[in-house]
Amino acid sequence: MPNMSPKKNEMPVQLPEERRHNFDEVALGYTEEQAINEADRCLQCKHKPCVKGCPVHINIPGFILAIKNQDYKKAYEILTASSSLPAVCGRVCPQESQCEALCVRGIKGESVGIGRLERFAADWYLKNAEEQVEKPEPNGHKVAIIGAGPAGLTCAGDLARLGYDVTIFEALHVAGGVLVYGIPEFRLPKKIVRKEIEVLQKLGVKLRTNMVIGQVLSIDELLEEGFEAIFIGSGAGLPRFMNIPGENASGVYSANEFLTRINLMKAYREESDTPIKHSRKLAVVGGGNVAMDAARCALRLGAEEVYIVYRRSEAEMPARLEEVHHAKEEGVIFKTLTNPVEILTNEQGHVSGMKCVEMELGEPDESGRRRPIAKPNSEFVLDVDTVVIAVGTSPNPLLRNTTEGLETNKYGCLIVNEEGLTSRDGVYAGGDAVTGAATVILAMGAGKTAAASMHKYIQEKRKKA
Repeated sequence: MPNMSPKKNEMPVQLPEERRHNFDEVALGYTEEQAINEADRCLQCKHKPCVKGCPVHINIPGFILAIKNQDYKKAYEILTASSSLPAVCGRVCPQESQCEALCVRGIKGESVGIGRLERFAADWYLKNAEEQVEKPEPNGHKVAIIGAGPAGLTCAGDLARLGYDVTIFEALHVAGGVLVYGIPEFRLPKKIVRKEIEVLQKLGVKLRTNMVIGQVLSIDELLEEGFEAIFIGSGAGLPRFMNIPGENASGVYSANEFLTRINLMKAYREESDTPIKHSRKLAVVGGGNVAMDAARCALRLGAEEVYIVYRRSEAEMPARLEEVHHAKEEGVIFKTLTNPVEILTNEQGHVSGMKCVEMELGEPDESGRRRPIAKPNSEFVLDVDTVVIAVGTSPNPLLRNTTEGLETNKYGCLIVNEEGLTSRDGVYAGGDAVTGAATVILAMGAGKTAAASMHKYIQEKRKKA
């Protein structure tokens, strides 16, 4: 008989009063006993509804059954048959709105902790198993991947396993994309990302960093060098702003800059070459996961007060419930139904406050969420000395501006068909470069789709030759 407890095994975590002062991982992971107990909650449904909710179609009941039978190596092998980054996905994938949302156990209680079990299996393998990566036989074809984020890494892994000579071109000095510059250490330790990338390199994937495609090399030059197909997974790293007075003041950061300097450049260290301002009172504008990450980082940098300023209500926040919960536990103050209209500055040009208005919710807009409307005569000033803008990002225009025939939509996102093919023959794309800022797992799904399409494209060309 399965374990019919209506509740998941709770995830062990650092205490809020401790973790708000360090960058160590908040969630500590299941023990073996907890993992087995949670795996026993899975009903092993014949129709596997959870799999339908997974963008990379992991055999979820299969890997959970392996955990239940204490065959953790097999669980990891089932995971990696579909996912190149299981230890990452187990930590940052929004399972609650995907696989776990379709779990039958969620009808009369809490769903099975699929993400927690995925993390357990991946962590167990990385810690206990000897790495045995068999390099596939080369098939004589080579492909290029632009961007070493989740989409690019997934596409590279799938093609490498098919025998392709794969080269990833990464603009930054380290691989990982948003996994290393965007997501903080306390949510995703960078050693986990490095481990996952090492597995791909053992498969034969080559990694060239400090390569800004569109500047160092063009897409046309890559094709001339003999790459038979190209995947663009360059992400959406161009920050958006609100276009309100005072946004150019000293002490205003985009969330991209704020998080990159903290996560990638370790700006919180005293010896850092790029130190970041240690604020007294800081406001983060936005309600997504990036906003939560920035706010929680600010606390760890020593800010006395940190605010989340969001123009809708908490119910409309796009951030994961777990991230909102952790932020509140750590002391972040939520100012919902609040919209900034001006950033105030002192004589030296530094932030001295933020003028806001109170909002109320009207009729739904095109996104389906109720439109926020300013209340008359509701202005007030929030006492802050630093503002972080986390209202979204869009793709960098460099590639589209340096590549003829590469079509984009009005938001600057690449246009692709259902197979991930752009308007250029042999050039595919996926992830945030196509969708705008989205989740890690959706980017991985796009990388898998493109890999399969690129393989088909090259094999068909080979038959015609």
